[in-house]
Amino acid sequence: MDSNAIRTVTATLAQRIEEAINPGGGSSPQYVFVGPLDDTAGDKLHLRLFLYRVAVNPDFRSADHIVPASSSSQPPAVYQGSLALDLYYLLTVFTKGATDELGDLAMLGQAMQALNDSPLLAGSAMKNEPARVTLDPIGSEEMSRIWALFPVLNYRTSVVYLVSPVWIDPAVSPVAGAPVVEEALSVGQFGD
Repeated sequence: MDSNAIRTVTATLAQRIEEAINPGGGSSPQYVFVGPLDDTAGDKLHLRLFLYRVAVNPDFRSADHIVPASSSSQPPAVYQGSLALDLYYLLTVFTKGATDELGDLAMLGQAMQALNDSPLLAGSAMKNEPARVTLDPIGSEEMSRIWALFPVLNYRTSVVYLVSPVWIDPAVSPVAGAPVVEEALSVGQFGD
């Protein structure tokens, strides 16, 4: 992916959650706010999706990023020096002045079920580069550190998801070498 990879993945993840809560969508209300927990723009929405950590993926740190070709007549693109990332999201039940806490918890359950049932973000929105969504079982100490970022807010039921790998490729496209058409081999003794 390009420099918009983090934005693309976040939007795709939010859309997946939104579709789980409101199948069919249409002109119905939005349920998921993307942004920090203390942003008042999301006060009326039921769930918050907050990207709180971006880290380099240790398994792909020095690996080439191979992007499958869009057609069988083209070779795959191979990027050297790509940045492989792990994105950590906090998904929180969060309606300001909520009167239906049980309803919000049901929405969180629907979102978790959808991400568990279909853990790959893929398709044209992801530029055909899949990323896996995994529930990250963090402890109460790390959850407390995340919530400490927002000292004026009371804790709300939250879960953490890891999306990985998310690739940011170099701005310069890889140059494919010419295909080998013929290989010339000579057999015999030298010097005759």
